[in-house]
This record gives sequence, C-alpha cells and structure tokens, in this order.
Amino acid sequence: MSEPFARVTSRVISIPRANIDTDQICPARFLKITDKANLADALFFDWRFTPDGKRREPVSFIDEPVNAGRQILLAGDNFGAGSSREHAPWALRAWGIRAIVSTSFADIFSGNALKNALLPIVVSAERLAALQALVATAPDGEWIVDLEAQTVTLPSGESFAFAIDPFARTMILAGTDEIGYVRSKLPAIEAWEATHPARVDTREGAAAR
Repeated sequence: MSEPFARVTSRVISIPRANIDTDQICPARFLKITDKANLADALFFDWRFTPDGKRREPVSFIDEPVNAGRQILLAGDNFGAGSSREHAPWALRAWGIRAIVSTSFADIFSGNALKNALLPIVVSAERLAALQALVATAPDGEWIVDLEAQTVTLPSGESFAFAIDPFARTMILAGTDEIGYVRSKLPAIEAWEATHPARVDTREGAAAR
C-alpha cells in the first residue's frame, strides 16, 4: 500500500546508456535489506561508491547537487534487464524517482516497478533521442508526468501520450495493491456469497464433526 499517485512535475536526470541491469541498479548484496526506506544509498551503489564505501570522486551523476530532488529518470534502451529483484524499484523509489522513460524495459522489472508505483514509460528510439537532446540543451526544464491523463508534457508545452497497464494504473491512482483491491470488494464478495449455498466440506470425516 502507498499514497495515491497521479502526477509528478520535476526536472530530469539523464543516463544515456543502454542495458542498465538490476545488479547495477541495486547490487545483490543489498537484497537482505527489507526496509524499503533504507535503500536510497544502495541505488547505483557501485557507480557511486568505492568497494570500501567511500563516495567516488568526482561524484557520480546522481549525487551531483543539481540532481537532488529530481524524480524523473531518462535512460537508454533495455532498462532493468538481468535478474528479478523487487529491490531495484525499491531503491529507485527510496531515492525519489517516480517515473522512468526508456525505449524498453525488462518485463519483470516493469511489473515490479508498477507494483511499487514507479512508472515505466516507453517511447520510440526517435523520441528518446529527441528527449536526450532536450535535456542536454535545457537541463533545468521541468516535465510533467500525468498518470491520470497518461501524458508527458515537456517544458515547451508539447506533450505525448504513454501506455500503461489499466489495472496497474487504477491501483497506483488509488494508492493500493492487489490485496487492497480485493479487500475493497469485500462487501460485494460477501453479498454474492450470501446468495449462494454454503460450501460443502468434502474432507473425510467432516460430516461426523
């Protein structure tokens, strides 16, 4: 369960590289952490820190002061490839990222991201190149990602639509998950069951009890 989420207005962090895998996003040694809020430092850890935990110099892109508070990530093709781990979207969310724009996402990463209210937005290769050029020339421009309208609006006012699984969209807008969704239907479930015969216990010896 999380807070309802419909829109984010933010400057953009651009990572113009392809095939960023889940071990780069959140290295495997952090998978024993179960508190999502404590995973911000794990995000891109090996890019940001030396093996003994010291911050690399010069600082990695995501630690540059100008990137503080930015919630939209613009990445290259095939984001989230590699092994399945929900810690990858956990780490991105813990750092503050709410939407990622790329030409493609690994299926399992995309599913895990949506379950954690992190929006994977797919664009064409041509649009990605144009967006990368836009960020390079106007790094402080703010984009608006509107989940309800399913649009991304650029600083110029131009907007484009994006697709998202309808059920995932419903849950993110409501700030719930599959379990929460089923629980919200409990009155209807109970009303349906009340109009049907009780289930028969067919286990051996059940009738004698």
